[in-house]
Amino acid sequence: MEKAYQLWRALQEKILGPAAALLLLGCTLLAILEVIRRYAFGQSFYWQQDFVTYVILSSVFLYFSIAQRTESHISVTVFLELAEAVGPRAHKAVEILRLLGMVFSLLFLLAVVWWGVPEVLDSQKYNSRTESLLLPLAPFLWALLIGFVFMAITMVFQVYRAFHRLRGRTVLAERREDESEMLLH
Repeated sequence: MEKAYQLWRALQEKILGPAAALLLLGCTLLAILEVIRRYAFGQSFYWQQDFVTYVILSSVFLYFSIAQRTESHISVTVFLELAEAVGPRAHKAVEILRLLGMVFSLLFLLAVVWWGVPEVLDSQKYNSRTESLLLPLAPFLWALLIGFVFMAITMVFQVYRAFHRLRGRTVLAERREDESEMLLH
């Protein structure tokens, strides 16, 4: 599991991170171009609005799958942090609740992928189009689905880590930022 995790982290850092950054940068530039063209020159391409919207959605989900690797994704922890302040017993209960939340999230992501694949295949089969009717919808849906798959893969590692943390073991340890910087210098 350790080797699979290291490979997954390398893929996130070397390929997925730059891909998400390029998609977001490209979409931002396209959106700026659309605003300038529409309001400065009075011209607009309706298909470009669709393209920007769907690519931004795709790249945001790709980014979430990367941000999730360090558990820096959005999470509601106020109740859990308050419970941890009570004492050691509450700390164990909080860890169990976190694990249950992660398992629920993983199951939800797996359900989204399970039911999403037929939807994407139908979109491809029937040649569904975006609102402007100029762009095929399937590539955007595939990108969203792949983002969900990446999030599910990352969530598997997080559940594995949390389960072993409950058992008192440290697995799939992350390098701290200062250790990474020391290796670079």
